[in-house]
Amino acid sequence: MAKDSIKIRMPALGGQGAVTAAHIAATAADTEGYYAVSNPFFGAEKRMAPSESYTRIGTVPIYDRGEVIYPDIVMIYHPQVITMGKSYTMPFYAGIKENGLVIINSDIDLLTDEDKKYLDSLNVKVLTRDFTQFAIDQAGTELATNMAMLGALFGALGTVSKPAIEEGIKDRFLKKYTASGGTATLDSVIEKKFKKKMDLIQKNLDTASAAFDLTAEWCKEVGFEQMLEAPKK
Repeated sequence: MAKDSIKIRMPALGGQGAVTAAHIAATAADTEGYYAVSNPFFGAEKRMAPSESYTRIGTVPIYDRGEVIYPDIVMIYHPQVITMGKSYTMPFYAGIKENGLVIINSDIDLLTDEDKKYLDSLNVKVLTRDFTQFAIDQAGTELATNMAMLGALFGALGTVSKPAIEEGIKDRFLKKYTASGGTATLDSVIEKKFKKKMDLIQKNLDTASAAFDLTAEWCKEVGFEQMLEAPKK
């Protein structure tokens, strides 16, 4: 049975863009007609240091902005979150709710038999996929890994559309170029920068879209049912 709200926990390493992905996820959900908030949690702000980001999405107002202790979805951005315990929440699936979802960015199965037994007991589905290589294949850079993970999230949810995701991505990356008059009024230097940024955004959009389709198909194969109610528009 679909819920009126869900909580998403995103353990990652510094530099992977999980904070950005959480923000875009909330913005896209808001564009679709949901209530949504996101917030990060991290210590040392350096590459490869543990970080967590959280997104809450619902058809009802959301007032909680703390850490997500009991997630419906856990998104693991780097294998070291599991293999080296680089996470503020261990084990990585701690607190996950029944009928939940785990998305793991890895080229190999990282779960122990004990992990699998526990997650199976809660009917939690696990998608393991090398989304970093997926991003390289789609966008030509591992920096689009967070966009692949974002697409996978919404492909699984199935209630936030691609146009809403596009708006979320553009809102995040184009804010400083939203002056009235658009690109026609920009000088040649800024216009070149704008074009370069638009090319990058398009690659991010393509990556998110492809991951969306891949995960939506996977959900059909494994019988993962709609988790979140459709927005009340």
